[in-house]
Amino acid sequence: MPIDILMPALSPTMEEGNLVKWLVKEGDSVASGDVLAEIETDKATMEVESIDEGVIGKIFVEAGTEGVKVNARIAVILEEGEDESAISSEAPEAKAPAEAEKEKEKEKPAPAKSEAAPASAPAQSKSGSESSGRRVFSSPLARRLAKEGGIDIAAIKGSGPRNRVIKRDVEEAIANGGTTAAAQTEPAAKTAAASSSAPSGMSDDAILKLYADDSYELVPHDGMRKTIAARLTEAKQTIPHFYLTIDCDLDALLAMRSQLNAAAPKDADGKPAYKISVNDMVIKAHALSLRAVPEANVSWSAGGMLKHKHSDIGVAVSIPGGLITPIITRAEEKTLSTISSEMKDLAKRARDRKLQPQEYQGGTSAVSNLGMFGVKDFAAIVNPPHGSILAVGAGTQRAVIKDGAVAAATIMSVTLSTDHRAVDGALGAELMQAFKGFIENPMSMLV
Repeated sequence: MPIDILMPALSPTMEEGNLVKWLVKEGDSVASGDVLAEIETDKATMEVESIDEGVIGKIFVEAGTEGVKVNARIAVILEEGEDESAISSEAPEAKAPAEAEKEKEKEKPAPAKSEAAPASAPAQSKSGSESSGRRVFSSPLARRLAKEGGIDIAAIKGSGPRNRVIKRDVEEAIANGGTTAAAQTEPAAKTAAASSSAPSGMSDDAILKLYADDSYELVPHDGMRKTIAARLTEAKQTIPHFYLTIDCDLDALLAMRSQLNAAAPKDADGKPAYKISVNDMVIKAHALSLRAVPEANVSWSAGGMLKHKHSDIGVAVSIPGGLITPIITRAEEKTLSTISSEMKDLAKRARDRKLQPQEYQGGTSAVSNLGMFGVKDFAAIVNPPHGSILAVGAGTQRAVIKDGAVAAATIMSVTLSTDHRAVDGALGAELMQAFKGFIENPMSMLV
């Protein structure tokens, strides 16, 4: 029996992915565990492995195709003795609803429709072709440009994957002077756009009408940016944030850091085995403070409080198009040199989009450091399931009072954002005091 290869769900937030590249072709023999394709998710580029042995009978989704839904069939493997006739006898996945869905359809008072109707109607609606009677694949940007330019998108030949109509195709059609009945709806669209003046909740058309056509370039959101927008909007709307800021004296920590780096063993080329950063020491201090105040090392859930046994610290890493938070697991148990080495490896693979899902999902708290950009202080958004996040500013020379006299010191402002359902003000303050203690007495991190 043919074995379907489906678009995998590589993270809890993944709804669709991009099929970047096939590493096999139709007719190739594969064994279990062989890498078949590369899939780009909202966070990383992953590999899809074969789940059985056989021959690649048919590839349904071409390389370069974007927006492939999770669990969509992308290829099929034929077992020994099977040929293409076995594939053609298979019903398309979309036409095999669950038994529960069948029961729902029976309960609906509306007349039953043919199998083709549900499959084709949404596709036409999404592609912007109602009148042509055929399925047209097109990008959202192409549909909008076609509507504004008075072009029937069904009349445009697509040059994208699977003949998908993309921005370039519409621009060429407009340049060639094509106009259709779609232009009749444009005045109404302009009127609706002009009537909207409220900054919040504005439609795309209304926003674009505020700017001259040559004053901007519209860059479609990729999967990562969409996921970041959805998750942080949800976090800010559903999590009651509470903020606490504290100043830490860094002079002792900077002195110890210099000593540790100077003592690092060197290889034959004189390259040190490690180079500890201030951020590495912040990660360690935060992990130890969560161990010292275990009531703050928690995550909120409706069924009860999750009290974590270890400090798994997510660290915000900026990558092209957004950010990701790889996790230093059990950071409270690791040496500074180990944290430093792991962080460098995770950051590099994050920028190359080579992290595995387990390396950036979960965690108990997080650190976001913008000090290297000269940012003095800021407040970060709690990223669930974390119960808190530490926002770290730059260490700057400031005048302080020491022993009754004014003196200069390197001061770092740190702001803790907490989920107030899990970590209230007094508990957050206790956590910050513990953190300050480790930063200002760094030798305690080596015990």
